[in-house]
Amino acid sequence: MHPAASIIAFTTLSGMGFGLLAFLGLGFPEVTGWSAFWFFFIAFALAVGGLIFSTFHLGHPERALKAFTQWRTSWLSREGWASVGTLGLMGIFAAFLVLFGIRLAPLGWLGALACMATVYVTSMIYASIRTVPRWSHWSTSVMFVAYSLSGGALLSGEVPAAILFLVLTGIAQFFAWKFGDSRFAATGSTAGTATGLGQFGKVRLFEGPHTSDNYLTKEMVFVVARKHSVKLRSIALALAFAVPVALLLLPFHHLLAALAVLCHVTGVLITRWLFFAEAEHTVSLFYGRD
Repeated sequence: MHPAASIIAFTTLSGMGFGLLAFLGLGFPEVTGWSAFWFFFIAFALAVGGLIFSTFHLGHPERALKAFTQWRTSWLSREGWASVGTLGLMGIFAAFLVLFGIRLAPLGWLGALACMATVYVTSMIYASIRTVPRWSHWSTSVMFVAYSLSGGALLSGEVPAAILFLVLTGIAQFFAWKFGDSRFAATGSTAGTATGLGQFGKVRLFEGPHTSDNYLTKEMVFVVARKHSVKLRSIALALAFAVPVALLLLPFHHLLAALAVLCHVTGVLITRWLFFAEAEHTVSLFYGRD
């Protein structure tokens, strides 16, 4: 599928924001007053900023509020409600902590759970699409939550937790790519099954379904060369996981910590680009995909 910059920014920033909010809700780090204010400011800026970016991909962004009415059938609508509820819950927790120095621990624990639930609901927007076999798998939700926890641990300054989550997420991402590559072929879908003409022999494309580009060709039929994919995956693993872990293992310095965060964000942006670029939609069978 064609990677949209707004959706890449949304899934990257909101995941890190909710991850940081989850750690703050659990009391990591233990901050109050102005220190707590800046931590929550960063977390809310990332979470809310990511959600704002998501509206840019809508055909009519001004109608975004209508998405809230479809919560019975739409994971996108559920994600909207989950985000608003979670941000409100964590807003109350943050207010007591920043203004009065009072840590409402049960509320923080509930907020942390709500943060992870929100990230899970976001992941289901993609995992529920059966026409994209690479996404339609439980590993999609696992990776969304893992990335959120890794980013949250890194931003919260919890070095041991950050190293652990970064290593585990990096390994999980490697295997997610490895097994995801064969998932489209495993469905058995071909041009023959898509057109119903397979019973007459091998089906191949003679001409395109239409002469000009449309929404399907722009959004759903996107192919990234295998050699480029391998190269980008290697760069993403290095920047998102290997380099930050190496920097965190060095004696702590704020500059190194900032560099670790910058490298991680850059790497995650690449993995998110690949997440969309490598998503083979079954509609591509009508456009000559073998």
